[in-house]
Amino acid sequence: MKAILFGATGMVGQGVLRECLLDPAVDAVLAVGRSALPAEMTWSELGASAKLRQLMLKDMTDYAGAQQELRGYDACFFCLGVSSAGMNEADYRRVTYDITLAAGDTLVRLNPEMTFVYVSGAGTDSTAKGRTMWARVKGETENALLRMPFKGAYMFRPGFIQPLDGITSRTTSYRLLLGVTRPIFPLLRRMFPRAVTTTQQLGQAMLRIAKKGYPKPILEAKDICGM
Repeated sequence: MKAILFGATGMVGQGVLRECLLDPAVDAVLAVGRSALPAEMTWSELGASAKLRQLMLKDMTDYAGAQQELRGYDACFFCLGVSSAGMNEADYRRVTYDITLAAGDTLVRLNPEMTFVYVSGAGTDSTAKGRTMWARVKGETENALLRMPFKGAYMFRPGFIQPLDGITSRTTSYRLLLGVTRPIFPLLRRMFPRAVTTTQQLGQAMLRIAKKGYPKPILEAKDICGM
């Protein structure tokens, strides 16, 4: 399997990249972003030099000059996203909806047999009409992706995620929350086994979906944790 990964520098994206490098069924990974990955994120000891390539774009909504490099892939793991804290709706929509749909439109045209896996979040509003801005925009994004003629499109809505393998979150509030909950994380997993996951489990679940599909297109935290 050949996979494209968006958002490899984020907490979820790092986890997915690591699981891709570890999985012998994954032959190649193309990490798409605005800048090169820091050396510590490529896990050279896992054979990244043989599997991992990077594509850097100045404008994440413009793929006109990258058509050939994006052909021939079986799966896309779209983990790119930002926290809505402090953002107005127009700016949040540009990152969450516009960038995602620009990638989706391009990839479904170049790779119609591709499986597209999008990381959304618990609480996403499928009606896209609710009061909560981020949930509404995420819901609109999910709905647009599900209308695209991919071989398969799956929306992941994880709950609380524990980063493993030295992975950290770039969101300050999430790092603070992790710092507080880290000592009791094993207890949280026992108490809420269907709501709490790890970067390892999430990455492995996304790979499994890309290979085998799933009976429904939207996976809530309980579905992800149940794999």
